[in-house]
Amino acid sequence: MKPDELKKIVEAALLAINDPLTVTELLSMFEDDPDKPDRKAVKTALDELREDYAGRGVELKEVASGFRFQVRSELADWINRLFRERPQRYSQALLETLAIIAYRQPVTRGEIENIRGVSLSSGIIRTLFEREWIKVVGHRDVPGHPELLATTNRFLDYFNLKELAELPTLGEVKDLDKIEPDLFDHLDQTRDAGKQPAADGADEASADGVFEENNVIPFSNQPGIGQG
Repeated sequence: MKPDELKKIVEAALLAINDPLTVTELLSMFEDDPDKPDRKAVKTALDELREDYAGRGVELKEVASGFRFQVRSELADWINRLFRERPQRYSQALLETLAIIAYRQPVTRGEIENIRGVSLSSGIIRTLFEREWIKVVGHRDVPGHPELLATTNRFLDYFNLKELAELPTLGEVKDLDKIEPDLFDHLDQTRDAGKQPAADGADEASADGVFEENNVIPFSNQPGIGQG
């Protein structure tokens, strides 16, 4: 197959499918083709597409679940104006809980409560599961065998990350979301001690909610829905 033809097919597939596509999934389109491309050819097509879209309103981005086209984040505020539905807002408690899971995973509900110093609302955990941002990865070998929670690839996709190592520093999170400093001081100490996140993978806000749906918009999805 000619490189130009392959690039057009890959581009069309990425624009047609809402979810990110891996190289393997892209290759599956050519299983019955006697002149099917190899992985190197598909990766070359992806690299060329990334260059083609450089400087345009849409970019080709690699996230945890594969490759996708998305509106550039700096343009999302304008694109969101086309949609009447406002982005969903989440409470500070939910954001704190998600941050603890992301930076301390795998972690139990009890451990989250110990770090935050308050009881954990079942609605927060339910929302995180419904968004498919967290999953159960095992059970702690202690009495009661509590569930161990960790983030998912969908969490990484939503926040426009390829891997957990790309998470912002805790200092950046503090500055961005005004979360209780003592909470992140505790997480900083854990991070400095060498406990890095494991590799992958509601309380709706009232008037004082601090977090909205993020503004990175998959090209084929509605703005404001984010990546989930």
